[in-house]
Amino acid sequence: MTLISETSIALRNDRRVSALLLEPETPRCLLVFAHGAGAGMRHATIETFARGVAGLRIATLRFQFPYTEAGRRRPDPPLVLQRSVRAAVAHARDARPDLPLLAGGRSMGGRMASGADASDSLDVAGFVFHAFPLHPPGKPGTSRADHLSEVEKPMLFLNGSRDRLADPELLAGVCDRLGPHASLHLVEGGDHSLQVLKSSGRRQEDVDREVAEAVSKWCRDALGF
Repeated sequence: MTLISETSIALRNDRRVSALLLEPETPRCLLVFAHGAGAGMRHATIETFARGVAGLRIATLRFQFPYTEAGRRRPDPPLVLQRSVRAAVAHARDARPDLPLLAGGRSMGGRMASGADASDSLDVAGFVFHAFPLHPPGKPGTSRADHLSEVEKPMLFLNGSRDRLADPELLAGVCDRLGPHASLHLVEGGDHSLQVLKSSGRRQEDVDREVAEAVSKWCRDALGF
């Protein structure tokens, strides 16, 4: 049985943000998962991902960034976002000290998680990036990945071949440069939400299962749990 509980995470200056802990009955690890720029922790894409990995015994802690908690649309400055990730990781460690911890997130959330670690280690086992935003739409480049060379932990990139924010060839090149730390799972036909077109002939539920299984396999092969 999978349990979901609502909680909150303490930030600086006595501020708190909402969070959701989704736990399978016998979890293998706990993934602290930050949301993207345009939607909060309850977005359908994140909900599907969290429930998918829960079915493979991976718990998740999702949380709101301060701007989404306050109902604003414009993201907080990177330093604020990274501090929020750090607070969420500390909360997860206190809540489940018995579990190995991972960090990451969807799009901007994953980039903020790795950015936090690059500046000062988060002390987690690895990172899961759901649609890492390598560059702005229509402006191919790799500068957003420069900090990843400072992340000396295993990293899993889950990206779609149609993602306008991550040219697949550029992303593959980034992973090659990162060497054995980086693993790339490319969802054929997937967009920035890892959604495929109906014309692809693939069912979205099969794609969602593929993504969850890729995380599970990486945890086993790269991290040993």
